[in-house]
Amino acid sequence: NATIIMQILQSTIPSLQALSREGEYGRNKITSYSRMLSVPLAALQAYGILSFLQAQDAANGIVAYTTPFSFEKYESLTMILALTTGSVVLMWLGELITEKGIGNGISFIIFAGIVSRIPEAITSFFTSPDWLELFALGMVGLLIIFVIIFVQEGQRRIPIQYANRVRGHRIYQGGSTFLPLRVNMAGVIPIIFAISILMFPAQIAQYFTQSNVGWVKDVSHGVVNWLSTTGPLYLSLYFLLTFAFAFFYTFIVFKPDETANNLRKAGGFIPGIRPGAPTEEYLRRVALRITVAGAFFVASVAVLPMVIAALPLFKNLSNAGVGVGLGGTSILIVVSVVVETMKQLEAQLMMRSYEGFIR
Repeated sequence: NATIIMQILQSTIPSLQALSREGEYGRNKITSYSRMLSVPLAALQAYGILSFLQAQDAANGIVAYTTPFSFEKYESLTMILALTTGSVVLMWLGELITEKGIGNGISFIIFAGIVSRIPEAITSFFTSPDWLELFALGMVGLLIIFVIIFVQEGQRRIPIQYANRVRGHRIYQGGSTFLPLRVNMAGVIPIIFAISILMFPAQIAQYFTQSNVGWVKDVSHGVVNWLSTTGPLYLSLYFLLTFAFAFFYTFIVFKPDETANNLRKAGGFIPGIRPGAPTEEYLRRVALRITVAGAFFVASVAVLPMVIAALPLFKNLSNAGVGVGLGGTSILIVVSVVVETMKQLEAQLMMRSYEGFIR
């Protein structure tokens, strides 16, 4: 979340935008800012988790938690500190994996957290197995994974032509290449945004469900019921917010004006399109068209597992927990990490082969 926030701030704060263009030094500084921002975010989320656990079982008390600043009992501060420290340690481990391994350290840790729940769910299923339901869920899961890979790897390749350049007494031959625009440039970020916005009012309302004021208690229960994760209102808002945030984040990551300006400076142009403003308009129009498909895809993947889990055919499997690893965000993260790791392994093997050939 800290990394996502820093990416958004780079597009809105000129000083951070200038810092991001200063090469490795700028990237290291922004990474340091992200680390510092992670600590208060982790502490805030720790407070939210403890409040949620306390609200789940107010009578028996899952955790001995009162308020974060209850100095009569230091348990609350200790738990917040422990959860925050654990988050920082995980961040450090992820960076070590990235540095000493093949990259994607944080993604590997999230991947492990998702996959580790699957064996327990399978064990629960085998206590009372229903093979027809398992086969149907497996086919649906494979279909979803296939569609994710198909769309995630989809690109619109815009041809780029470079003119001949003269430098001194030398003439540099122009060439042709392409500019790849991914169908889903936003990744899982729109889903994270949508979940955060939808969970916030329900979390706030949860605190007031035990209020002594009648109308406050009724409104709080109404908000919690309306924003239930299995309700039609929640699913509709989830789909619409994910669709909207996909457009928002795509045009933060991809800037047609900067891309067109860089092409013009490098002597490149799109065949049939004049450099400058026409190129910028063309890139914006193409990005808008492919983002419609990408946004619809991300929103559908986010909502579809919840819709499938609500069907009568999969009720028993959902109760057994077999579908626990098939949430929209979970599927995207797992598939993306696996595909990206395979690409990096292939690149490492190819590089080692070239090194051996040169030697």
